[in-house]
Amino acid sequence: MSEEKTGVLAGFKAFLMRGNVIDLAVAVVIGAAFTNVVNSVVKGVINPLVGAFGTKDLESYASCLKGPCTADSGIQIAWGGVLSALLSFIITAAVVYFLMVLPMAKFLARRARQDKAKEGVRETMEVSELEVLKEIRDVLVAQRGPSES
Repeated sequence: MSEEKTGVLAGFKAFLMRGNVIDLAVAVVIGAAFTNVVNSVVKGVINPLVGAFGTKDLESYASCLKGPCTADSGIQIAWGGVLSALLSFIITAAVVYFLMVLPMAKFLARRARQDKAKEGVRETMEVSELEVLKEIRDVLVAQRGPSES
């Protein structure tokens, strides 16, 4: 049992020591901070702008499902809050895609092309070296004269 426990702990330690766990933790922290920024922009700028076209702030829009909505009766659906959250999501997704995902994809594609080009040069060098060695062998054989078989 102790051996199994040690193996599990060693595996857990190896998992924690991999770089992607640290990257993930940093991404979560930055994502949380970024979410606060986007929510502030939506609530402070976009909601009032949408409210300017209507009669009130976007968060305040609601509809009654049943009967008149008062403090003690009626069923209110707060669709303004849902729309506000949807706008926050779309803005967050757009910023993440255009500022993080797309540039990283372009960077990785460029890197792959460079690696492929380096590999092609390496293959050419290997072929060239092989050809030179064959030529040297042929010259040495020719200098020795015909072999006695």
